[in-house]
Amino acid sequence: MTTLPTDPAANLATLIRCQSVTPTEGGALTSLAEMLNPLGFAVDRQTFSEEGTPDVENLYARLSGNGPHLMFAGHTDVVPVGDEAAWTHPPFSAEIADGMMYGRGAVDMKGGIACFVAAVARHVEQNGPLKGSVSLLITGDEEGPAINGTVKLLEWAAARGEKWDAAIVGEPTNPETLGDMIKIGRRGSISGRLIVHGRQGHAAYPHLADNPVPGIVTLVDALLHPALDEGTAEFQATNLEVTTLDVGNPAVNVIPARAEAAFNIRFNDSWSAENLQAEIEKRLEKAAGSTRLRQGRSEPIVYELIWTGRPSPVFLTRSEKLIEHMGAAVEAITGRRAALSTSGGSSDARFIKDYCPVVEFGLVGKTMHMVDERVALDDLETLTRIYQRFLQDWFV
Repeated sequence: MTTLPTDPAANLATLIRCQSVTPTEGGALTSLAEMLNPLGFAVDRQTFSEEGTPDVENLYARLSGNGPHLMFAGHTDVVPVGDEAAWTHPPFSAEIADGMMYGRGAVDMKGGIACFVAAVARHVEQNGPLKGSVSLLITGDEEGPAINGTVKLLEWAAARGEKWDAAIVGEPTNPETLGDMIKIGRRGSISGRLIVHGRQGHAAYPHLADNPVPGIVTLVDALLHPALDEGTAEFQATNLEVTTLDVGNPAVNVIPARAEAAFNIRFNDSWSAENLQAEIEKRLEKAAGSTRLRQGRSEPIVYELIWTGRPSPVFLTRSEKLIEHMGAAVEAITGRRAALSTSGGSSDARFIKDYCPVVEFGLVGKTMHMVDERVALDDLETLTRIYQRFLQDWFV
């Protein structure tokens, strides 16, 4: 008799023991396929490549039926463990202590995958085939550059005729307790680098040099003030963070030749990536003429602005049906009415939203990316029951 993967803790332990540090598959997709095969899923493994980036293996699995098509999306790749000696339990052991399972990826986000697989298995075991189709779209590139993962897997599946009515991303969305929060959108994200060029010289003879430090400070100040906006009905205020400010000068008596700053902006629906970039460029151009910190200088600051990476768009899910069904499932199992939020960083939902409505709901994320990442066994059971309730109500 075939054993179905109905136990989320067992599913998760199997996945944690796979050392799938991005972009390495580490056996995680193989283990997942072995869980899905007894349920009748058709499993495809696709490896995508792009020059300058590592090859990444991904998985697409579909359990077909007559009715709506629900996608569950996630990733089996995990971030590095850091100082392994600092872990109280080995990071790939899935050891259990005091009702907690320890391991890299426990909450971000092998735990969500383990629970969803268990939920489908329980539904099939208790009710027979689903009244519709379920697919799992799982990447090994979410914690990496996100180039050879979800974007290309979606394109590949869509080219084969796949269409979805809704999607759940199983990222850890809850700040403190299961039932706190459902993500219904995400802020956009863009990043850039500023380079101010000066002329190296002796600190005692500043007239013979051109110090780039006052210039970079002037430009950074222009990025930070005034605030870009005050927020909107669904989103918090746009936030610009300066993440590095570097001169690389070890000598206190030498004026450096250049200074650099890097920044990231998380933006709301007041902006598109294009008009926000235009605003940043306008601010810098205006500030470049300032001489307030550059006494004795009349020429503009000489600088470069380099936009880095690929902008992530802002989005908001407006499917009342999907949001209400997820909220109702959470409330039915936990007794809590989850807040609807657009907070936090970016996720692969930013790619899925171009194909179907998408919400995010998963485990409590307090320990994600930390030493001793861990999940409560009770939370694994609760999340499985939430997903199972969602499946029951969605496929009516």
